[in-house]
Amino acid sequence: MPNLGVPELLIILLVLVLLFGAKKLPDMARGIGRSLRIFKAETAKLRDDDDETQTHTVETQAQAPAQPPAPQPQPVQPQQIQAAPAPALSAEEQARQLEEQAAKLRAAASAQGDKRA
Repeated sequence: MPNLGVPELLIILLVLVLLFGAKKLPDMARGIGRSLRIFKAETAKLRDDDDETQTHTVETQAQAPAQPPAPQPQPVQPQQIQAAPAPALSAEEQARQLEEQAAKLRAAASAQGDKRA
């Protein structure tokens, strides 16, 4: 792939400004930046979880002969059944919800700004 020079980058920037408008580009850049930060944080957590799981697996394998067998679980009575907690949201779902909340806050702020003017 050929290297992009200054003239090519300027043309790309001009096309983006024409397509989206100068006012929306900073908001889009902020949204992309937030999404990337969330993505990086989630991938770092996944790596940490993998490291902890591997360490925990090695430790449990080393300790397995010394531990007595675990007691068998008792059957659950119908009156003991409780509602299951809501499943954890994925990184994409969290990012989408945060972007929706930010859009609502921006709309509310612009509405208040219009009332004051």
